[in-house]
Amino acid sequence: MATYLTQEGYDKKMKELAELEAERPLIKQAIAEARDKGDLSENAEYDAAKEAQGMLEMKISKIKELIATARIIDDSKLNTDIIQLLNKVTIKNLKNGMVVTYTIVTDNEANLREGKIASSTPIAQGLLGHKVGDKVQVKAPVGVLEFEVLKIEI
Repeated sequence: MATYLTQEGYDKKMKELAELEAERPLIKQAIAEARDKGDLSENAEYDAAKEAQGMLEMKISKIKELIATARIIDDSKLNTDIIQLLNKVTIKNLKNGMVVTYTIVTDNEANLREGKIASSTPIAQGLLGHKVGDKVQVKAPVGVLEFEVLKIEI
């Protein structure tokens, strides 16, 4: 199954993989130092180092799997006629007048602090396919929200 990423998201995953792989020698050294301290059956440092190694290898494996199945989304084919993946959307909450801007991204790249929401979220699902000026009702866990689409950008 393919995983869709932007070029930016792909580059971040490659950087994260390189950083994790750079930790391997440090963990191997910690294991060797703990092993030198004697009886492994009662050596908490050894157990902790081995557990850290297992967690690191699991993270590396997951990222490698994600990268192996990644398909880069060609943002040159995007348009702003309707809301779609990778669009930056400015919406107004019709109940409280609050205006927010989100970029709709894949689940792997979602980061609310950066204003990036996953395409699988209720808000993104409700907005996809709509145009500027559309009033959209979104069923969210807090109830039905009403938004007006103010702007669609790439």
